[in-house]
Amino acid sequence: MSHDQNFKNLILDYPRQALAFLAEAEARRITPEVRITPIRQEQLQERLAERIDVYAAAVRGLASLEPDPERQLKYADFIDIYSVLDDNERQRYESEYPAEARAVSTYFQMARQEGRQEGRQEGRQEGRREGREEGRQEGEVLVLLRLLQLKFGAIPDEARRRIEQADADTLLVWSERILTADRIDDVIL
Repeated sequence: MSHDQNFKNLILDYPRQALAFLAEAEARRITPEVRITPIRQEQLQERLAERIDVYAAAVRGLASLEPDPERQLKYADFIDIYSVLDDNERQRYESEYPAEARAVSTYFQMARQEGRQEGRQEGRQEGRREGREEGRQEGEVLVLLRLLQLKFGAIPDEARRRIEQADADTLLVWSERILTADRIDDVIL
């Protein structure tokens, strides 16, 4: 038996003493009623394989049980989030379960395409909204300028610039002031 194996066996047989030796400060905080269960590296390897197997089984089950692509996508995301495979596990999964890995990849490609389509639609709608708002605001600017010109004559360049740069709320306030104002300066304070 190697020295490494002897050392591992000591840790397994005397976990509290090993912790006190290797992590003294942390070991002092462990109360006597705490149960310390050392795990061999071989056991971790087995658990790793189990996690990957479970992930693959979940993906296979999803593909065979759920015909609706939208639900497949939702559940695939759920499986992926809760499996929490690290990069090494994911690489191992992809090499040991290529069909399942392709299925998951397909689910996520569908999600990206849906996201892009939704994003484009939302972008178009947002663009239309912004266009309507800008058009409305330009119309308000033109109406305010026309009313000021009709009531006061020529509009100074500085007043014109301020009106063209004003937001919709300010334009509304200024439009109301025209009714009682005696000068352009009374409108655009």
